[in-house]
Amino acid sequence: MRRLIPALAIALLLTLPPASAAPLDAGWRADVPAAQLCGQGDFRVIGFLIYTAQMWRACDAANPGAPFAAPFALKLIYHRHISRARLVQSSLDEITRMAVHPIDAAALQQWRLAMQRAFVGVAPGDSIVGVFLPGEGARFYADGRLTATVDDPAFAKRFFGIWLDRGTRAPDLRRQLLGRASS
Repeated sequence: MRRLIPALAIALLLTLPPASAAPLDAGWRADVPAAQLCGQGDFRVIGFLIYTAQMWRACDAANPGAPFAAPFALKLIYHRHISRARLVQSSLDEITRMAVHPIDAAALQQWRLAMQRAFVGVAPGDSIVGVFLPGEGARFYADGRLTATVDDPAFAKRFFGIWLDRGTRAPDLRRQLLGRASS
């Protein structure tokens, strides 16, 4: 019996999270306190599932097409291994492709550096959450940990435009994220 009590105490301690452990989504949820899952969809390339995207915001049935009017979180849950460098370059390529006018080289370099701070290489099951803050910029979280704050509203609008702008490469995903059947 004497041996059983210490063994049970150790087993119990091993199953409890550390006192400082925060829920995985606690950080970005504080940035968007009224967040609800308003839309979700998968992004595929040549049939291969790359990630599942989720739009978290205060769902507004009266105005579902105005995502940039209020804070929101875009959560990407990855299904493939992708390096940080690839995530950064793909994002820059899309931002550049969607630009109506050429973007200043200095701005692109600042945005590259910001994304290098914000992103991590991902493996299946990993997530990156980007939070859009109107008039302020964006915050990024990798698996619940704050990785970067980017105080640049122009960057934030262009970055999240990759998914939410009418010129996105994935219009069906855009509709799903906005919670609509058609654009």
